[in-house]
Amino acid sequence: MSTKSNDFRHLGLAPDILAVLDKLKFVTPTPIQEQAIPIALEGKDIMGIAQTGTGKTLAFGLPTIQRLAAEGGQALILVPTRELALQVDEVLAPLLDAFAMTSAVLIGGIKINMQIPDIERKPAVIIATPGRMNDHIYQGTIDLGDVCVAILDEADRMLDMGFEPQVNSVLRCVPPKIQTMLFSATMPADILKLANKYMELPISIEIAPSGTATKDVSQELFIVKEALKNDVLRMLLDKYKGTVLVFIRTKHKASRITRNIRAMGAKVTEIHSDRSMSQRNQAINGFKRGRYRVLVATDVAARGIDISKIELVVNYDLPDDAENYVHRIGRTGRAGMEGHAVTLATPTQSQDIEKIERLIKMTLPRSMHPKFANAKFSSGEAKRRTSSSRSSSSRGSSSRGSSGTRRSGSSRSKAKSTKGKTARKSSSSGPIRPDAPSSRRKS
Repeated sequence: MSTKSNDFRHLGLAPDILAVLDKLKFVTPTPIQEQAIPIALEGKDIMGIAQTGTGKTLAFGLPTIQRLAAEGGQALILVPTRELALQVDEVLAPLLDAFAMTSAVLIGGIKINMQIPDIERKPAVIIATPGRMNDHIYQGTIDLGDVCVAILDEADRMLDMGFEPQVNSVLRCVPPKIQTMLFSATMPADILKLANKYMELPISIEIAPSGTATKDVSQELFIVKEALKNDVLRMLLDKYKGTVLVFIRTKHKASRITRNIRAMGAKVTEIHSDRSMSQRNQAINGFKRGRYRVLVATDVAARGIDISKIELVVNYDLPDDAENYVHRIGRTGRAGMEGHAVTLATPTQSQDIEKIERLIKMTLPRSMHPKFANAKFSSGEAKRRTSSSRSSSSRGSSSRGSSGTRRSGSSRSKAKSTKGKTARKSSSSGPIRPDAPSSRRKS
């Protein structure tokens, strides 16, 4: 890294932008900001890969606002969830205020007619989920003809959630030859196809390899039966005294686990698709301000929470796909602070753990605790792991985890045998719209 590029002054930002950053006490750009901002200021298309919590919003927000202030026009920011839309708006608000610009947040959970006045005010920045943006397009309540910059934040998540048709529909409604930027923590093949379709000679910026977990987060794995997960969670809440984010797979289970945690004596709230927009905001704000120590969430919240001092993330349930693991644990260890992530897996989930380990390119340290019965992966899984270990002993020899339990390294033969099983599920059944009030997602 160049020694002169140690603050925002050397990135090509205008003095008025720098003055706002000084007031906000932003001194040193993060790596993604340092690399992306000068390229974005040149008007080039960008594909940015960086770990969660590394400042991607300002990486695209600063050059975009500078361009709008100088040339006019509008910017369109598409995000996968309501929570992330509100978070992006919160980050950009001080910069927009400084230039007398406004924003409009177009998300589900709010009556569409209530959003029309914001659109009619011609906001400089439109932040939207793909489903709600399509609602406005189909009803003729919005014109994207003035858009000069389009940004897809957490683009991989949008495609994972079935939003590819809506994203394509929106991008077909913006003018040709606009500047387009993609930012995410992972960059699967689907995103590359999208980039080839809508971007012109994009510059790739890779701060960390796709799927890399945040370096400030330590990780551990407990293998326990489902019935004992509450015991492990109780132990973790006794051990860690700071804020805790607990991830659950379904909304019904989230409510049950919330009741269990409340019975343990902890102040807890929940967030999932059955909660109204007002309830979600109250939960997140209460968690930020210390009213609640524990937040139970489905993956709907994984991309919309930016709180710098979450001490512990607990994967009570494994995520639907390995890439979501990276985004989940990225909720802790933010802004240069250390964090910890604990994952609870049942004895039948060996292959799910192996997918995660292949993605993050490390073996999760196995942990045990004397207060409850610890388990191992089922015998069938163990035999397959032993067989693959023997066939590639130079790569898969056993190593001892930090807690004293044995663990096996990954092997080439195992990776080959599971290659077909890790393919992404087809979205041919149609897009899922978690931002719509009538969503049927279990989240």
